[in-house]
Amino acid sequence: MQLLAVGLNHTTAPVSLREQLALAPDQLGRAVQAARTWFSRQGSTGEEAAILSTCNRTELYAASNLPNPLDASGQFLAHYHALNYAELRPHLYLLPQHDAVRHAFRVASGLDSMVLGEPQILGQMKDAVRTAEEAGGLGTYLHQLFQRSFAVAKEVRSTTEIGAHSVSMAAAAVRLSQRIFDRIAHQHVLFIGAGEMIELCAAHFAAQNPKSVTIANRSMERGEALATRYNGKAIRLADLPDCLHQFDIVVSCTASTLPLIGLGLVERAVKARRHRPVFMVDLAVPRDIEPEVARLDDVFLYTVDDLAQVVQTGMENRQAAVKQAEAIIDARVESFMHWVGDRAMVPVIRELHESSEALRMAELERARKLLARGDDPEAVLEALSKGLAAKFLHGPQQALHHAQGDERARLATLLPQLFRSRR
Repeated sequence: MQLLAVGLNHTTAPVSLREQLALAPDQLGRAVQAARTWFSRQGSTGEEAAILSTCNRTELYAASNLPNPLDASGQFLAHYHALNYAELRPHLYLLPQHDAVRHAFRVASGLDSMVLGEPQILGQMKDAVRTAEEAGGLGTYLHQLFQRSFAVAKEVRSTTEIGAHSVSMAAAAVRLSQRIFDRIAHQHVLFIGAGEMIELCAAHFAAQNPKSVTIANRSMERGEALATRYNGKAIRLADLPDCLHQFDIVVSCTASTLPLIGLGLVERAVKARRHRPVFMVDLAVPRDIEPEVARLDDVFLYTVDDLAQVVQTGMENRQAAVKQAEAIIDARVESFMHWVGDRAMVPVIRELHESSEALRMAELERARKLLARGDDPEAVLEALSKGLAAKFLHGPQQALHHAQGDERARLATLLPQLFRSRR
């Protein structure tokens, strides 16, 4: 049985292709069943399958005994999504055995994510595994693979600082806000603008499940489009003076040449909030928020330069953590592959037990007949022990007798180790 991981991600395929392979959570179960059927039709037995699908990746994990399961897996992805395999293939990674295990461990630990060390992927992988199990896709191999993936991710999180440092402006904004508010889940968040940076910030803050998300933008159409993605609402920039006090966190990044939020507006908002703190991030250049706002006691204002310092420090610290995490993963991969190797020996061990049991029963039956005939018990036991020893050694002696050259030399070295006394 061969373990494998086949898929594409943000480093191998553009979003235009990734979205064609993306699967909604309620579609994963049917896709897992389809993958198992696909393998079965090509002659695989005991096939296992699980599918992980996020905005940045779609991956099929499988255990199969097909002669070439990697290509079969890639062809399944193309067939299931009605794509041309020849066009899809350059964007796929086909990872067998050791490489597949290492990939799964790195994905679970956040080392393969667009934002290095982000924790959301672990929850997404757990959901995918739960769905695969419900769909009948998990067997001995994948169950063990994912349980060890989760354990490795926990070890990486608890023994390194892989997730402790911000490595993007958006991540830094979230990290700084958590210094003011213990839980973003209790806060109302306002984003001013709807450009690329605001989209990235919205994704990071939305991952913390805030109480509400609001987008303020000149174009209501674009604001509503972004708000819909995060179950939020859109307002016009002109509405800010009437509702700014409702928000605990404000992130702004527009192309305005003049400040949109002045000192007076924020003073009124703080007063209406009864001096509850407000966290503000100004990522615009020129700035959207008048710098004098930072002087207010209950306002925590950070500019793009402030976040840049956090990001630089985070990059340096996180790279050191990556080396630690990779070392942990390498060790755990070797441990898992040892387990896989042991599993491969199960049929051999079972056959040895069955053949030795047959020999034992034959000699035991012979001894019982001799005892029933009235032979001396000591002589019967002596014959029993010699008979067992002779039969157990017959196979190895014959193999050594018929072997030649290097094979005989290897057997001559190996056999004494196999039959060495363990007393």
